[in-house]
Amino acid sequence: MLPDTSSKLGTPTIALHWIVAMMMLMMLATGIYMEQTAAYALYPWHKSFGVLIALFVVLRVLWRWQNGWPTPVRNYLPWERILSGIIHYLLIIGTVIMPVSGFMMSALGGHGVALFGLELVARNPDPVNPQEVLPLHAPLAGIAHTVHGLAGYGLVACVLLHIAGALKHHILDKDGTLRRMLGASV
Repeated sequence: MLPDTSSKLGTPTIALHWIVAMMMLMMLATGIYMEQTAAYALYPWHKSFGVLIALFVVLRVLWRWQNGWPTPVRNYLPWERILSGIIHYLLIIGTVIMPVSGFMMSALGGHGVALFGLELVARNPDPVNPQEVLPLHAPLAGIAHTVHGLAGYGLVACVLLHIAGALKHHILDKDGTLRRMLGASV
């Protein structure tokens, strides 16, 4: 596997970045849609992709921990380095918080969690009314729900800033940062 350099990123860095990015964008969009429209039919798919993305997030965090952050293509101004560092850390933290809080919200809320039909945490039906569920721990499920919602909107803001930064590098700075993330050498 190619290591990251200032002129070219390794295949794992590029692949994990784009897999997590595309899945997170899909999950954020469907999550907001489900919240706004109460599209309950999408919840099993949302949970399944949430479990799946968690696996890629773990791989990405381990890769980043083992390899560190990629070397910038040039020396940036102090405010650019600070803002870039903050956004990158918030993106990594957000991609961890979202699947963990979603899993906790669903599991502790009694709704269960499945991966495309494979039951990971069983649903906890109400014995009197089996169509309803009994929370396993309602206060923690409520906290996880709040964290999931707030982190989701925070992650949307970070993604928008990240995209704006990538476009700044590409259009204004013309420094090759975006081309490097697309697999080219700079």
